Amino acid sequence: MTGPKLNEANRVAGTRGGVKAQLRWVRMSASKFRPVLDQMRGLDVTSARELLSLHEVGAAAIIQKLLKSAVSNAVANNEMDEEKLYVKACFADESPTIKRFRPRARGRANTRLRRGAHVTIVVDEMDENTLKTLAAQGGTEKSDRRKRVAASQARAAAAAATDAKSEATSADAGEATESSAATNEESK
Repeated sequence: MTGPKLNEANRVAGTRGGVKAQLRWVRMSASKFRPVLDQMRGLDVTSARELLSLHEVGAAAIIQKLLKSAVSNAVANNEMDEEKLYVKACFADESPTIKRFRPRARGRANTRLRRGAHVTIVVDEMDENTLKTLAAQGGTEKSDRRKRVAASQARAAAAAATDAKSEATSADAGEATESSAATNEESK
């Protein structure tokens, strides 16, 4: 299955809308796009970008450019907030197949099917209920990353402070043992 189309996504969401970006006549089979598109459907834009950057297949790089185009369309043309965008629908349809022939032995020919695809991504703003749910869960991926970085920096600063403190106390303890050793030698 190719995933929900525009009319199905609108029926599920209950509203019409969203901003679309299409890439037509891509010389790659639609079946190579579909597993990547299935993973990013329904994600917010920052999570979808991170997911696409981790993929090693060639289709992911093409989809990443198309997602960037859809987001820029939404921001520039419809004045939507980039932080609130999510992937509403994404699908890859087959374009007409180009047929080529390869000569074979004894006057025969084999058919080469040069497949292509039309890829579509629709982004839309999240409604207030979804944004509240994300905020209750700790926010989006970007804010989670900021919190983790801030926490790790605080832990590193605390560890450096305790190391400095322990070095100072060990230096004081070392001086104390040297002075006690000197007094013991004098008493002998």
